[in-house]
Amino acid sequence: MTESCGGKKKLDIAVLVSGGGTNLQALMDEEQRMNGAEPGSCPYRICAVFSDRKDAYALERAKAAGIPTEIVSAAAVMGEEKARAAGRDEKRLAVSNRVLECARKHGADALVLAGFLTVLCGEVLDVYSGRIINLHPALLPKFGGVGMWGHHVHEAVIASGERESGCTVHLVDSGCDTGRILLQRRVPVMPGDTPETLAERISGEEHKAIVEGVKILVSGLSPL
Repeated sequence: MTESCGGKKKLDIAVLVSGGGTNLQALMDEEQRMNGAEPGSCPYRICAVFSDRKDAYALERAKAAGIPTEIVSAAAVMGEEKARAAGRDEKRLAVSNRVLECARKHGADALVLAGFLTVLCGEVLDVYSGRIINLHPALLPKFGGVGMWGHHVHEAVIASGERESGCTVHLVDSGCDTGRILLQRRVPVMPGDTPETLAERISGEEHKAIVEGVKILVSGLSPL
């Protein structure tokens, strides 16, 4: 938890990433914009960025902004040899436990999954119950669940003949893309769309949705 200028309390969030970090950038830009217009006015502070991929460009974005980073991949937690031999559930639990350890280390009040590909499980879901949100690149409950990420989602949407798609911000529970929906933003699926063109159309809405979703989340929380 951070105390802003004027005595108002803002919540510290850890942002979890796996890729380029454009949604992380949207959150950083909004924090800078709000605090630039009125010091301390942004209701959140990005206290750390965690990645389950050591080469994620999102880490470079965070470092350039002076935000602490942590690698939470199975290989980093378990060791490369053990991670290669481990099953999916064992690796997920190892990553999830490391996320919880890092969240406590950095004093995070909430967790924001912004393109994070590991499905969280275990104690972190209990400790941060009601304090974790995820951004999904489709209109849940359609096109969610295991295997529905990135281009796989957009391929499935196009193949189904859907006329619209978009993105969803939802609370994270013990399922996969099953938590309570906080907000959705919609875009049309155009004739001749490819997964790439559809993803590009949704991307701009994701940047708006993740910022709005974080503000909704922190508005209803007290410091952890």
